[in-house]
Amino acid sequence: MKTVFIDTWGWINIFNRKERHHQEVSQLYRNLRQKRGIIVTTDYILDEVYTLLFKRVPVDNAKKAVEIISTAIESGYISLVWITPERFNIAQKLRIKFHDKPDISFTDITSITVMQELEISEIITGDAHFTHVGMGFVLLP
Repeated sequence: MKTVFIDTWGWINIFNRKERHHQEVSQLYRNLRQKRGIIVTTDYILDEVYTLLFKRVPVDNAKKAVEIISTAIESGYISLVWITPERFNIAQKLRIKFHDKPDISFTDITSITVMQELEISEIITGDAHFTHVGMGFVLLP
């Protein structure tokens, strides 16, 4: 079974029809669900997603997106991984390791931490930072 991580960019493209990659990312998400793929995200990612949705789309659309994500988590379609103190500490060490890459957000580093831990190599993102760290991540779409 295929496991894919979705970052903030991916979720925003799914729920904001005005995003350039909306159709492509939405289709990728639907295909994963149909094939019973495992979709992973984190509480840090959802923090960013919810903030951005309420800024960028009409409030009713933002509310609906939150409900859809919550229902998908409750139903087991999405695996929500929490950034525990242990994961946070690992991410802090990675942040220091990648000191030469200041444009990588701490949220992205927590995602890298989770992806390493769960041995996930594919990520739905528009963020090339995931390839800059040399850990073999494959960007989708």
